[in-house]
Amino acid sequence: MFWSKIFLPTLKDTPQDAEVISHQLMLRAGMIRKVASGIYTWLPLGLRVLRKVENIVREEMNASGAQEVLMPMVQPKELWEETKRWKKMGPELLRIQDRHERDFCLGPTHEEVITDLIRNNVKSYKELPLNLYQIQTKFRDEVRPRYGVMRGREFLMKDSYSFDLNEESLQKSYMKMRDTYKNIISRVGLEFKIVKADSGAIGGDASEEFHVLAENGEDTIAVSNGSEFAINTELLLKKGEDLNSLEGKPSPDGKGVIQIKKGIEVGHIFQLGRVYSDAMGSNVLNHEGKKENLLMGCYGIGVSRLVAAAIEQNNDKNGIIWPESIAPYEVNIVAIGFDKDEKITKAALSLYEDFLSMGYEVILDDRKDGYGTKMKDAELIGIPMNVIIGKNYIEKKEIELKHRDGQSSIGTLEDIKTIFEHFKNK
Repeated sequence: MFWSKIFLPTLKDTPQDAEVISHQLMLRAGMIRKVASGIYTWLPLGLRVLRKVENIVREEMNASGAQEVLMPMVQPKELWEETKRWKKMGPELLRIQDRHERDFCLGPTHEEVITDLIRNNVKSYKELPLNLYQIQTKFRDEVRPRYGVMRGREFLMKDSYSFDLNEESLQKSYMKMRDTYKNIISRVGLEFKIVKADSGAIGGDASEEFHVLAENGEDTIAVSNGSEFAINTELLLKKGEDLNSLEGKPSPDGKGVIQIKKGIEVGHIFQLGRVYSDAMGSNVLNHEGKKENLLMGCYGIGVSRLVAAAIEQNNDKNGIIWPESIAPYEVNIVAIGFDKDEKITKAALSLYEDFLSMGYEVILDDRKDGYGTKMKDAELIGIPMNVIIGKNYIEKKEIELKHRDGQSSIGTLEDIKTIFEHFKNK
């Protein structure tokens, strides 16, 4: 892709309504644009990142044995009344009517729809265990949308639902999803903690949250410096205590001491038990031929929120520093004097074609701007590797390879090609 051809409206100044770093940088880097409060259009650069996160999620879910489905975003009132959540959800549930004045809602989650699907189509214990997932747009009418896509009203989410006959099988399904989520966030390239949590409006017997550690996190969590122990501070504080009283205390698991961190919740897994299957009559015939209500698990991960969380954890004063696994492009060729100097133009195009043939995702900055403008934009959008071809190539045949993290090296055209061949073959 040539920079002059991509729709990439970067901004020099930070919009006044952008409160946190991820929101500021996503707007400035031309990744998103606001349509309404908590609702955004994803532009080409942002969508490339979003799709990479989505692909990682899909690959890991498929590897776990889960099967992908796609359920409707619009859901009938009748299903929600079965679980008594039509009123319980309150104004967060966006209710609508069709032309026949029948009531529907825009789905914030899909427990009712998936339970209805299973009760009508799964009849025997021999069909279990079963785990179905989808990656789909959700809508929750947040009272105060903020922080860009991190706390929007419309967002992309992966939600999955497991169905088992007994507690032992449910525990296996739950732990498999727990490991899958660890794989997903690790592949994205983020530091995170698994936090004991409250099940909230979803319900169920046990739940854990996955928090990406970041200074602008909405949640305050207590973590051990000697183990994986982590818990939401609200669940650890005793009456009358404050956060300062927790810092430095022995960890409840007996390993290390407590440290207070900020986290961004990107995933939440639940052992629902029979909350929904009892309410909706979802059962199968067991080994004895008797009807038995199913045990369910529910597992959500915010695909669009992971993009924002990655930026919150990986940035500097100049812009985004993408983890390589989700960078919109792998290589940015910064050609200073493209179409003005024949040697620079020829070298840039040669590298561009070679990188493409090696299998790299590459963007060529062919704009007429100078070095300062091009490098500011390169640092802003955060592509991991920048190949700079300019005056030094004309005078000394030298090309600079500059990594987004600040490391740089000098080499010839052939040196650079060899380096990238080595990267690809690792």
